[in-house]
Amino acid sequence: MSGRVGDLSPKQAESLTEFRERIQDILPSLPAQHDHYLLRWLRARSFNVQKSEFMIRKHVEFRKQMKADSIISDWKPPEVIEKYFSGGMCGYDREGSPIWYDVIGPLDPKGLLMSATKQDFMKTKIRHTEMVRQECRRQSEKLGKNIESITLIYDCEGLGLKHIWKPAIEAYGEILTMFEDNYPEGLKRVFLIKAPKMFPMAYNLIKHFLCEETRRKIIILGGNWQDVLRKHIDPDQLPVVYGGTLTDPDGDPRCRTKINYGGPVPKSYYVQDSGKAQYDNSVTISRGSSFQLEYNVTAASSLLRWQFASDGGDIGFGVYQCTKEGSAQKVAEMLQILPSERYNAHLVPEDSCLTCSEPGVYVLCFDNSYSILQSKKVSYTVEVVPAPDGQVSGPRSRGDGRLQ
Repeated sequence: MSGRVGDLSPKQAESLTEFRERIQDILPSLPAQHDHYLLRWLRARSFNVQKSEFMIRKHVEFRKQMKADSIISDWKPPEVIEKYFSGGMCGYDREGSPIWYDVIGPLDPKGLLMSATKQDFMKTKIRHTEMVRQECRRQSEKLGKNIESITLIYDCEGLGLKHIWKPAIEAYGEILTMFEDNYPEGLKRVFLIKAPKMFPMAYNLIKHFLCEETRRKIIILGGNWQDVLRKHIDPDQLPVVYGGTLTDPDGDPRCRTKINYGGPVPKSYYVQDSGKAQYDNSVTISRGSSFQLEYNVTAASSLLRWQFASDGGDIGFGVYQCTKEGSAQKVAEMLQILPSERYNAHLVPEDSCLTCSEPGVYVLCFDNSYSILQSKKVSYTVEVVPAPDGQVSGPRSRGDGRLQ
């Protein structure tokens, strides 16, 4: 049995009755009270009534806190989000469900996160989801059948390193968790199109935010993606750029009045001093000293990425790989991966990466040994992006992190 209206086992029907009785006190606070809606919460928790009740009660508190009932009319995203946050709702699939497009390539995660708060992005996604929910309700009334979920088209063309910037992944993860916790069964299917080679690595970073049921709804399409989309979406409901015949009234094949394509965020939107908050750690490196961080990379093709800024002058930086196991090594004894150079990170923050061609212990060395007078403060973020199904451990500093 699917657990949907008209297709319930006797035990599922009994659970629905019990669930409705247990949440009588909060029913008026919910956006819908019909069986279709309540069954979404039960399916999300495998018809465990107690867990479903806990989940929906938390959602009621969430709605109050975020003012979800009035967020469409009473709250407007900041201008930078409205202009540069890509995506939008456009058309309907063959069953009448709304279609939402997420367009990844033009998205400028760093620019957006430097220009608006994470809370603004969370509220924006809640607002989008509430808009979609209202559209599902209108479609249900128009078509005379229950429409409760959407088709999502995830356009990955242009996915790159900028999209797996650690703060962006963390913010996206929080949004995904919010969606899973508060809008269960909101996705019918996810079509992922134009995925580049690095997609598995990016997906590996966010998949743990998704429940198993959501993961099963993701369909990765190959070169015939337009043909597959047309099987599920009538051409007149699919923008020309995605293989259909739909255009804006002015003939725009991208339907920009409905789908925002984002773009680089002008620095005029950046919040003053926001750059100070983008690093995870900081350390003061004494004159004549170095500081090392070790990362144990267990899978080949993992990505080692770093960002840092220095205060007090330039700083040397290099990447090495240990050649002995279980014993301390000096930098001079290690395999040089990225030669140490002095970076003017006190003027321009550094943001770069390398692909680890083989597993091993990789050492990042901040070098101030050439300075006989000046200590340097280095603020840094280092992340290891594992290859699909890869694991990493780290970081750990070598001793006290300072080598005389």
